[in-house]
Amino acid sequence: MQKKYLFATTAAIVVLVAGALTYKVSAEKNNGVAAIINGEKVTVAEIKEAYDQNPQLKQIPFEEFYNHALDVMVNSKLALQAADKANIKQSAEYLEQLKQVEDDLARQIYLDKRVQESITDEAVQKIYDEYVAKFEPQKEVSAKHILVDTEDEANEVIAKLEAKEASFDDLARQYSKDNPNLGYFTAEMMVPEFSDAAFKMNKGEHSKEPVKTEFGYHVILIEDIRETKPLDLAEVEPQIKAGLAQEAIAKIVEDLNNNAEVEKFDLNGKKIENKKAE
Repeated sequence: MQKKYLFATTAAIVVLVAGALTYKVSAEKNNGVAAIINGEKVTVAEIKEAYDQNPQLKQIPFEEFYNHALDVMVNSKLALQAADKANIKQSAEYLEQLKQVEDDLARQIYLDKRVQESITDEAVQKIYDEYVAKFEPQKEVSAKHILVDTEDEANEVIAKLEAKEASFDDLARQYSKDNPNLGYFTAEMMVPEFSDAAFKMNKGEHSKEPVKTEFGYHVILIEDIRETKPLDLAEVEPQIKAGLAQEAIAKIVEDLNNNAEVEKFDLNGKKIENKKAE
């Protein structure tokens, strides 16, 4: 619990650091002790463990993280020592909240274990195979565009392309008010006017007339045409696992209800029929 709190507290602090610090981690220096707070030691290893357990921090060098995390950990230890001195852990408020935390943790661990039993490699592969079998390829194009405000500007760009006065990329840098690179897209991903024009063109062809949409006037260049393919398993695996987890939780809750004696009552004290799933 304290390590997770350390991360949550230090994450916002660390991003404000301007430059890397020169401290080098070594358990041999000062016997690995990072601080001593009223006789209680905090080690470099503890701070390193908190750093390692949080992947979001990996883009920040540990040397940069260390001093700021150390300050937070020292303050955290001081507050905990003060709480212990004040017998907070024997207070009714502490014991009540501790019970809630323990109950929540027990529920979460139970559900996590049951869910993980359902998310097997075989289950993931089965859903992926079904996705591949049902996949229907669609035509998609890769395109660039030059977006301008007026039809006259668009015609000017087209005239320069026809006369080979400049490349499409050069004209995009000169005229376009939008990023010219659109990448691959299917017809339904663009506004109808744009798709109608783009999907009638051939690879390497640019539009011969301005294409008007709600955004302005476009000059389109088709770079490639292909059919869509199923995504690789690695790309869709997180979604598959999320779906399996939702199904598993629903089934667990259903089973718990079906195998229990539950009585429910409305606000008037009238018994509510507990309908068990068939």
